[in-house]
Amino acid sequence: MDQARTMTARALAHAMLAGPRFEAALAARMAVCLDEQPPWLAGLARAMARVPGEVWRRLDVQTLGERVEAHEGFAEAWFGEHRPEARHWLLRSPDELPPAPAGLERPHWPTVGALARGLGMTPAGLWRLTLPPDWQRRRPLAQQHYRQQLIPKRSAGWRLLEVPAPHLLAVQRRLLGQLLNGLPPHAGAFGYARGRSVVQHAALHAGQGRVLRFDLSDFFSTVRASRVHALFKTLGYSAAVARALTALCTTSTPEAWLRAQGRLDWQQCQRLRDAHLPQGAPTSPALANLCAFALDARLAGLAEQFGARYSRYADDLVISGPAALPVQAISAWVAAIAADEGFVVNPRKTRSLGVAQRQSVCGIVVNTHPNLPRDEFDRLKATLHRCVVDGPASQNRDGHADWRAHLQGRVAWAAQLNPAKAERLRKLLGRIDWAR
Repeated sequence: MDQARTMTARALAHAMLAGPRFEAALAARMAVCLDEQPPWLAGLARAMARVPGEVWRRLDVQTLGERVEAHEGFAEAWFGEHRPEARHWLLRSPDELPPAPAGLERPHWPTVGALARGLGMTPAGLWRLTLPPDWQRRRPLAQQHYRQQLIPKRSAGWRLLEVPAPHLLAVQRRLLGQLLNGLPPHAGAFGYARGRSVVQHAALHAGQGRVLRFDLSDFFSTVRASRVHALFKTLGYSAAVARALTALCTTSTPEAWLRAQGRLDWQQCQRLRDAHLPQGAPTSPALANLCAFALDARLAGLAEQFGARYSRYADDLVISGPAALPVQAISAWVAAIAADEGFVVNPRKTRSLGVAQRQSVCGIVVNTHPNLPRDEFDRLKATLHRCVVDGPASQNRDGHADWRAHLQGRVAWAAQLNPAKAERLRKLLGRIDWAR
């Protein structure tokens, strides 16, 4: 009986969502749904018409149906002598989409077919790329859409790169350009965000009495497909379109590869078995930023409560402020908030840096202003000097394919942080005889 009540409420929700949100229009469509117009219907329409527009735009059939069930008039009618019965189902046109939240722009993909056309694919091609994750990860490695590559981390352990095959890579790039690049991340996110840089991330914390650094473990693989799906649903896409978009952007690491690799620990393998954002896909950085929006908002609010400032560059979190910041309390709050948002803080990489120490953010010294670490400047200067004296080939010990471009990039990086000191490096670079 409860199921019948829920289905009737959802039928009324479908009717309300199938057209304009005016009281008379809502009542008229619900009357068509019930094939009658009982007295309580006007009160329900009036109550739904008063729902704020921003809230209404986020309602789906399930949540609106719950509101219908909770309405006093509907409940009294259901348990009364004349129980409402849905006789006609009014469905929203498949070519319609609810307005995007907060005025955000997004492609008009009301159906999976429209999504395939928008991405330049056939429905069959889209189907092949959006198979259920549990099915896909058990297929032979030759039929997988990603290539796995382990690279060592700077500290310890291994990082997994999952690089999409060329046919999927092209689709993901179109998706990035048509949709994701138009969705702004939180103001505190500086990594993978257009118009923002690591230098700006570091400059925000320059000249502070205390700098607290936190690191998120396995940043991409902790962003589950369920969170990505919820993001696309929030943008107003139907459940079917959201599922297809999620499948295009997430993967489950193949079971055959996980059993054969032998380098990742048990916890990493468990995370990779679930559908997640693959590190190596062009869509993953933007989606990770968007899925971390609530994390950024909460940590920015936490920092503000202590008179501090907050920013994030990929998996690197920084809170800075007065020297008297309560380090233990803030660290506990950061770990708790991150866990609540589905992320994990690596306690071994948490750092508290006072003014008497070298305060560095993403390799940039910020004690007074963003600057290149002295030892790094000295090593680069020595390398350039030996290139002048002994020839550039003698210093390319790591075998860089384009040693000249590599050195030019390092000098350009130094110039962003300290133009005056970088001028000396430029002069040395200009004296190198690249023909030697």
